[in-house]
Amino acid sequence: MGLKKNTALYVGSFDPVTLGHLDVLRSASEVFENVIIAIADNPDKRSLFSIEDRKHMIELSIEDLSKVEVDSFSGLTVEYAKSKGVNVLIRGLRSVTDFEFEKELAQNNGVLAPEIKTVFFMTNPEHSYISSSAVREILNNKGDVSKFVSDAVLSYLLSI
Repeated sequence: MGLKKNTALYVGSFDPVTLGHLDVLRSASEVFENVIIAIADNPDKRSLFSIEDRKHMIELSIEDLSKVEVDSFSGLTVEYAKSKGVNVLIRGLRSVTDFEFEKELAQNNGVLAPEIKTVFFMTNPEHSYISSSAVREILNNKGDVSKFVSDAVLSYLLSI
C-alpha cells in the first residue's frame, strides 16, 4: 500500500477520550485531509473502559468531523501506520513533562520506521491539565467530570 501523505494517525489509549484529546484531534483535522484516531490495545495497561466503549465515546464526540476515522489495533504503532499507509503520527503535548516522554517515543518510532514522522500539537491552555488518568480517578470516586469530557461522552458515562 502506498503512503497517504494527506492522512495522519493519532494513537492513544483514550480511556476515556478527553477534551484535550479532542482538541488535538480537531487541530490535526485542520492540517491533514484525513485523520485516523486509533485506540491502542495495550494488554499491559489496565483500562477502565473496553475498546468498544472507548471507540463509541470517540465516535459520539466527533460526529461533526467527517474527515476522521476511528479504529483500534494491537502491536507497534509504526507497524499499524504502515498497514494503513500512513506516514505521519500525531501526538499531543500538554506540558514539558509530556514533551520528554513524547520526544523519546518519536525517536524510537523514527528508528523503527524512519519514513514515518511525528507531528506534535499543543493542547489549548484550557485543556492542558486534563488527563485520562485524572478523569478515571474522578469517575472512580463518583465525581463530576463534566469539565474534562465532551457533552456526548458525559451523557454516555451517565448512561452506563
